[in-house]
Amino acid sequence: MFNNSRYLTCGVDSAIPLELQLFLWECVDRLPEPRDHLQIFDLKPVGIMQGITHRSEEPEYRMEYLIPSDAPITEKLYIIDDGDHSTMLLASEY
Repeated sequence: MFNNSRYLTCGVDSAIPLELQLFLWECVDRLPEPRDHLQIFDLKPVGIMQGITHRSEEPEYRMEYLIPSDAPITEKLYIIDDGDHSTMLLASEY
């Protein structure tokens, strides 16, 4: 289970719009149990939409989303749960 003590890095705060951050947290919240402690999100523009691929390894999971966006971005993010808290970070910050 992912912890409700949630944090994000400065990189996420500056590069990822708040609405998108909230959407990614919601994606994790909707996952069935058991959940992998590492959630992976690949973001990419798909025309004028924001494409999001959400995946994890154990148990294996993959879901793709398209959401409206004024400025779609390309980025890879992780949400990691260590038992005490969950942290959203850019892959480049790992």
